[in-house]
Amino acid sequence: MTGKLSAPPDRAHKTAPAQPEDKPKRGARAVDLRIYRAVFNAVMSQRLPPGTRLAEAELCELYQVSRTTVRRALLRLAHDHILELRPNRGAVVASPAPAEAREVFAARRLLERQIVPAVMRNATPADLTRLRQSIAAEHQACHAGDRANWIRLSGEFHLILAELAGNRVLLGFMTELVTRCSLIIALYDSPGSPMCENDEHQRLVSLIEQGLQDEATDLMERHLLKIEARLRLAERTQKLDLAQALSGQDLP
Repeated sequence: MTGKLSAPPDRAHKTAPAQPEDKPKRGARAVDLRIYRAVFNAVMSQRLPPGTRLAEAELCELYQVSRTTVRRALLRLAHDHILELRPNRGAVVASPAPAEAREVFAARRLLERQIVPAVMRNATPADLTRLRQSIAAEHQACHAGDRANWIRLSGEFHLILAELAGNRVLLGFMTELVTRCSLIIALYDSPGSPMCENDEHQRLVSLIEQGLQDEATDLMERHLLKIEARLRLAERTQKLDLAQALSGQDLP
């Protein structure tokens, strides 16, 4: 289903697009994180479709917090391109247009064609093990039916590759592009379909390990083209109950 291009994140955030660190500080910041995760997971699980308005007053009531706390969470979600803050409408779930989606994927293809050779120059056996662990986690989320985590882990695999390329500026760009792709995929792919095929990730790591640069680079491009090709970018509208969409997402 991201994020979203921003300055390079700290190491805890590099490999988890659109997900904040797991150990927030106590008090208001912890609530901020709780709201962030609830909205993120609801968007990635397609319970909050594009264009859905998130009313501050309703979120305050749902989470029993102040408007200041809610606004802090909404600002972070907007920074990560999960939401848009619109004049006179407030926060709405982002609605990437088809042209924007194509541009995001085109930018990713350009960058990731450069990332693959850099990874092949820099990757150690420990790095390859890390990539395979990421694939295993993605596979587990898939079989557990955890769509939001599945999408996040799919993006995480690509961000690990970007990190291993050894260029922090490039990693910053990739963090935003991956997060935006995750949102586009979550909104416009068919529910239940693979976000990033595990076998393609596994084949890519094997090609990198064998030093087959041309084959690995070509596979990466085909991989991204395949994901883009199956997206359904038609406009969708749906009236829904915000409390129902966020049910089970850390409500008081």
